[in-house]
Amino acid sequence: MPAVSKGDGMRGLAVFISDIRNCKSKEAEIKRINKELANIRSKFKGDKALDGYSKKKYVCKLLFIFLLGHDIDFGHMEAVNLLSSNKYTEKQIGYLFISVLVNSNSELIRLINNAIKNDLSSRNPTFMCLALHCIANVGSREMAEAFAGEIPRILVAGDTMDSVKQSAALCLLRLYKTSPDLVLMGEWTSRVVHLLNDQHMGVVTAAISLITCLSQKNPDEFKTCVSLAVSRLSRIVSSASTDLQDYTYYFVPAPWLSCKLLRLLQCYPPPEDGAVKGRLVECLETILNKAQEPPKSKKVQHSNAKNAILFEAISLIIHYDSEPNLLVRACNQLGQFLQHRETNLRYLALESMCTLASSEFSHEAVKTHIETVINALKTERDVSVRQRAADLLYAMCDRSNAKQIVAEMLSYLETADYSIREEMVLKVAILAEKYAVDYSWYVDTILNLIRIAGDYVSEEVWYRVIQIVINRDDVQGYAAKTVFEALQAPACHENMVKVGGYILGEFGNLIAGDPRSSPLVQFNLLHSKFHLCSVPTRALLLSAYIKFINLFPETKSTIQEVLRSDSQIRNSDVELQQRAVEYLKLSSIASTDVLATVLEEMPPFPERESSILAKLKKKKGPGAVSVNELEEGKREGGELNGGGERGGDSSRSGALSLLSLLSPSQHPPSSQCLMLHSRAPRMVALRRSHCSSVDLHGFTCLFE
Repeated sequence: MPAVSKGDGMRGLAVFISDIRNCKSKEAEIKRINKELANIRSKFKGDKALDGYSKKKYVCKLLFIFLLGHDIDFGHMEAVNLLSSNKYTEKQIGYLFISVLVNSNSELIRLINNAIKNDLSSRNPTFMCLALHCIANVGSREMAEAFAGEIPRILVAGDTMDSVKQSAALCLLRLYKTSPDLVLMGEWTSRVVHLLNDQHMGVVTAAISLITCLSQKNPDEFKTCVSLAVSRLSRIVSSASTDLQDYTYYFVPAPWLSCKLLRLLQCYPPPEDGAVKGRLVECLETILNKAQEPPKSKKVQHSNAKNAILFEAISLIIHYDSEPNLLVRACNQLGQFLQHRETNLRYLALESMCTLASSEFSHEAVKTHIETVINALKTERDVSVRQRAADLLYAMCDRSNAKQIVAEMLSYLETADYSIREEMVLKVAILAEKYAVDYSWYVDTILNLIRIAGDYVSEEVWYRVIQIVINRDDVQGYAAKTVFEALQAPACHENMVKVGGYILGEFGNLIAGDPRSSPLVQFNLLHSKFHLCSVPTRALLLSAYIKFINLFPETKSTIQEVLRSDSQIRNSDVELQQRAVEYLKLSSIASTDVLATVLEEMPPFPERESSILAKLKKKKGPGAVSVNELEEGKREGGELNGGGERGGDSSRSGALSLLSLLSPSQHPPSSQCLMLHSRAPRMVALRRSHCSSVDLHGFTCLFE
């Protein structure tokens, strides 16, 4: 860049800036600015032609005023005129003004484009760089249309200076990001790729940013870059810091270029060529070996550069997922960072190990650090690090350690930050379902989850536990007993009341033999929570009461008295009022056989994947839950649904249940049960095969 001569100091600009800084109030500043704007406007409109120095000075003042937050509506043409100057400082100020103040839809774009074309064809490297910087800064579609074909030619031309090549590569990258349809490499592809072999490291660094972006969109077109990238990486990794003195940063050779090369290689699968692959593996092993060496400097910049390369190398190893030795070494290296004093390193180590945990080669190696991760979950002061620790525990969980991890996550949940509780609840629910061999443990876990963090337990979670209990005969009695005991707590979350009302309404008879959980005790326990609940939960409890009449005829008079009370049949909420009236009428006019048919136990749910996994994936964003995990969740969901034990019982599948208003084949699990609805459709007509044998006083349909 040319040196600025002494006469280019622009004393008038310095005086103006000093005046602004010396203003005692906002009003004084505005007054001074308005005075200066009036002066500049008069100078631009004067008859006497301004010289280049004056234009530059006044345009600089306008730029300063704009940066102070004031609108500038003139001076644009004078800035464009500066582009035609042969003086660097004047041309520089003109391009700066255009880059900052000219809109991409401005009428002056055509004049600006002509000036840029003149500078690009001037072969003056300084002027060419200024023009390329302006194109990149404005980045409009009009400029892309005008220069997308010219810039690649400048980039690959043999007589183009290195500084111009760097600017051209980054300018082309900017245009490709804003208008990818206009930047077509075509014949320039191979020549752009071969810039990776350029002698100038700055050109390689700029070119690789462009090639990486192009490779992400068109990998096949740029696949020849893999061998060149490996070759360049090998030369950097094997070189000493003295070999690349101009590009060595605190004893680390070309760290930025190394990171970019490793990131470029992550756009492609492992090299098919054995020699190239072997050379790349050697590079990765060298990087891992260097990470174990004592630091050559105590400066933080040295460790940052060294670790940046290491983490990119580990990301590439994880991406390939084909070298067991490298994966285990990467895991061991990350394990050393889990207790590092730098918070950022602990965070990055936990994040990378989450990905390693999904690999069959490194999963066992990750599991060896479970105690360290649990300790991080309990003791870390940074919430983001604790969240990554929870993610890693979730990722490393399998059947061998599921109970330990779920217990630790439940323990942490009691003191967890509110921002991550919902996600923690979903993860505990998924793990408990996915690795449940003993279904009583699953029921205990979910009920404990509701007790600890009931506000964060979504409908999907308690819907799911109900589905599993209904589909598993062997756990129904235990679930009824456990939920009955949970409801006896003085402070009981509403979600617990929902689960309790549903399960006791379906399976309360399984524990009715115990005097401590007799039918009347069960009813009184549920009804004691009634006045504390919201309308949807009260509606669910009313449905449980009518189920009680079928299960326990001795409670009929007590329940009818509740349904007949003014607080129910004259309830201000139409849903509760209608349910109370209908259930009271049903219990009064229907015979025992009709009640047994209408209020029959819920049929088993069909096999389907867990909706909790989908909810977690939605919360975490695309890619948070792998396809394999979803498939495994579906298989686990099928086992938990218990299709083998009750799924084949077709004799019960046709019966109308009060709790099954919607066909399971047409609706998701969350909309299958009347108890799960705040506003459910009324019960449809009884099957004629039952109605024909029972006198229903002329009613062929009890409800609409």
